[in-house]
Amino acid sequence: MTTPIGLQLYSVREYLDKEFSGTIERIARMGYAGVETAGFPESITPIQAKTIFDQHGLAVTSSHSPLPLGEDKNKILDSLAAIGCPHLVSPWMDPDYYSSLEKIKILAEIFNEAYHVADDNGLRFSIHNHAFEFALIEDKPAMYTLMDYLDPGINFQLDTYWIKVAGIDPSEVVSHLGERAPLLHIKDGPATIDGDMTAVGEGVMEIPAIINSGEPYTEWLIVELDRCATDMLVAIEKSYKYLTSL
Repeated sequence: MTTPIGLQLYSVREYLDKEFSGTIERIARMGYAGVETAGFPESITPIQAKTIFDQHGLAVTSSHSPLPLGEDKNKILDSLAAIGCPHLVSPWMDPDYYSSLEKIKILAEIFNEAYHVADDNGLRFSIHNHAFEFALIEDKPAMYTLMDYLDPGINFQLDTYWIKVAGIDPSEVVSHLGERAPLLHIKDGPATIDGDMTAVGEGVMEIPAIINSGEPYTEWLIVELDRCATDMLVAIEKSYKYLTSL
C-alpha cells in the first residue's frame, strides 16, 4: 500500500493537553507521515505547533476547522496558514440541517459560501460526515441530496466507520464519490453508535475493501479513534502497523 497514513490528532487530545511535543514525537516514531489538526491546547499556538510538526517530519494533511465565515474569518484563515494546512475540513454541522430538503438547501448555501472563501485563499474544502448525514430523506441519503446543491469543487472526507454505523456499505460510498473523496477517515470497532472503538483491524470494518474502493483517488488514509476502551497510544500504533501490513 502506497497511500500515506496520517493521524487525526483528536484521537490523542488528552495526551496533547498534557504533553504536546512529546506526544507528537511519539506519533512520528510510530511511522505516521502526517497529522490532521482539530484545534490546539491553549498553551500551543499554531506557529509553535507547525515548528513541532516540522521537527518530526510530519506533514499537515488537513484541519478540522470552523467555517471561514463571519467575524472570525481572518483568524481562522491565519491559523490555517500558520500551520501550512492545504485542506480545510468542516467537521460537523447541526444535524437538524439534514432533516428536510429545505434545510439541506440552506446548508448547501452555507457550504458554497465557505468553499469560495477557502478557494480564494488557496485552500481545498471538504465536508466530514457522521452517521446522521446518511439518514434517508425522501428515500435518498441526505448527504447525496446535499451534493445536488453543492459547488462541484467541494470534496468530502468520508468517515467510513460512521457510514457503516448508518447501515450503508462504506466501500460503495467511497466508490460512488470517487475523486471527490480524497481523504478517508479509517477507524474500527463494533460499528454501533455507542460502542468503544478498537485499533484498526480489530473490529468489524472491511478495511482492505474500503481502501481498494478508494484507489486511485485517495490522497490520505487518516486514522481517527473517537474513543477507545484500551490505551489510545497503543491502539493508534496497532492501527498504523495493521495498515502498513496491507
